[in-house]
Amino acid sequence: MPNQPATPNRTLRIPDEIWQEARRIAADRGENVTAVVIRALERYIRQFGDDHNGDG
Repeated sequence: MPNQPATPNRTLRIPDEIWQEARRIAADRGENVTAVVIRALERYIRQFGDDHNGDG
């Protein structure tokens, strides 16, 4: 299908004040909040990924 995104949409609940400030800063830096969230999640996985014990 043309114009199909490469990745699936996800739903997150984020307080408005955090979302709006993140959008403003991301736009000032020439990026979008998706890129910011991906970087944050990648950093989170690198930092804590080996700490899991299989409990889900």
